[in-house]
Amino acid sequence: MGKVIAYSILLVLGMVGSQLAPRLFADAEALGTFEYVRQWLTFICLAFIMIHVGYEFDIDKRRKGQYGKDFAIAMTAATFPWLLVAGYFVVVMGEPGAASSWSVWKEELLVACFAAPTSAGVLFSMLAAAGLATTWLFKKARILAIFDDIGTILLLIPLKMFIVGLQWQLGVVVLIMVGLLLLAWFKLHAFKISISWPFVVGYSIALVAASEGLYILSKWVDPNATIHIEILLPAFVLGCVIALPRRSDGSVDHTHHEGKSSEALVGTIISGLFLFLVGLSLPHLDKIQAAQIGAGVVGAEVGVSEPIAINWMTVGLHVLAVTFLSNLGKMFPAFCYKREASFKTRLALAIGMWPRGEVGAGILVVALSYGIAGETVLVAVISLALNLVLTGVFIVLVKRLIKGEPQ
Repeated sequence: MGKVIAYSILLVLGMVGSQLAPRLFADAEALGTFEYVRQWLTFICLAFIMIHVGYEFDIDKRRKGQYGKDFAIAMTAATFPWLLVAGYFVVVMGEPGAASSWSVWKEELLVACFAAPTSAGVLFSMLAAAGLATTWLFKKARILAIFDDIGTILLLIPLKMFIVGLQWQLGVVVLIMVGLLLLAWFKLHAFKISISWPFVVGYSIALVAASEGLYILSKWVDPNATIHIEILLPAFVLGCVIALPRRSDGSVDHTHHEGKSSEALVGTIISGLFLFLVGLSLPHLDKIQAAQIGAGVVGAEVGVSEPIAINWMTVGLHVLAVTFLSNLGKMFPAFCYKREASFKTRLALAIGMWPRGEVGAGILVVALSYGIAGETVLVAVISLALNLVLTGVFIVLVKRLIKGEPQ
C-alpha cells in the first residue's frame, strides 16, 4: 500500500499546486504557457497508461452480448451520477421556478457532467499500485471504466449542441470515435510494433500531437466550433491493435514485461507524474469566483462589482451532498454480475468506480469556457477535489472488501 499512499500524496500536492500556480505565474502569458505544458504532459501520461491498458485488453468476439451488458452497466455508472447531481443543482441550489426553465437545465446538465466519468487512468494506476491487477475486479473495472468514459464523451456531444447549437464538427467527432472503435474490434492485436517503453512514449507524444493538431486546425477554420478528440480513446485503441507475444497455446502473454525493471520503473514514474498532473489540472478557485462576479452571481447582485462574501458553510454542505450523490450514482454495478462474483466483490467494484480526475476537470473547464458561472460550478470543483483527495481511501476500502474473497 506504500505506492497508493505515495500516489495519494502526489495527487494532493498537484491540487495544492493548481491553486498556487496563478500566484507563482503573475504574468498571464507565463501562466498560459504553464497551463499549456501541463495539459500536454497530462495527455501524454494518460496516453501512455491507456496504451498499456489497451494492449492488455482481450475481447472474446463470441460474447458480444456480455460486452453489450457491460456497456449498459457502464452507462448507468455515467448517467446516474450526472442526473442526480444535475437535479440537485437545479432543484436544491437553483432559484424558485428554475426546474421549469430549459436554459437553466442545459447549463447545469453540462456542469453536472463532471460527476459522470470514472477516471480510468487514476483508477488503473491505483488498483495496480494496490496489487489488484490480476483480480476479477480489476479486469471488470477496466472494461466498465473505459466504457464509462466513452459514454461520457458521447454525452458531451448533445450537451454541447444544446449550448452552441447544431454544428457539423460534432458529427465529425462521432464519426472518428465510431471509426476508432471499429478499428479496435476488427484489428485487435493485429499490428506487430515495438512495445518497449521508449516506443510507447513516442506513440503517446505522436497521438497527443495529432489530437491537438486537429483541434488547432479546426479552431483556425472556426474558433467557435472545434474538433477535439479526447486522447483516452485513440490511445486505448492503439493499445488494442498492437500485437502481443503469445504462448504456445495461442493465448496472449501478459507477463512479457515481468522481470524487466526498467519497464516497471518507467510505468511507476509516469503513473505518479500523471496523478500529480491530474491534481494540477483542477480549475483555479480564483478564476471561478472571477467568472461568478463577472456574471453577477454568487453573493453579488447583477451590475455590482464588489460581491458579498460567499457563505462557505453553505457551500461546504452542498459539496458534501453533491459528492454523496455523485458516488451513490456509481453503485448500480454492485447489483449486477451476481453469477460472477460475491456481493462484497461487486460492492468493491462499484466503489472502485468512484475516483474522478482529468476528464471531470476537463468538463468543468469546458463549462467555464462557455461562460457558465454560478455557485454550482464552485461546488462542482470542490467536490471533484474532495473526491480526488479520497481516492486513496476508496482503494484501501476496495482492497479490504475483497480480502479473502475468491479472485
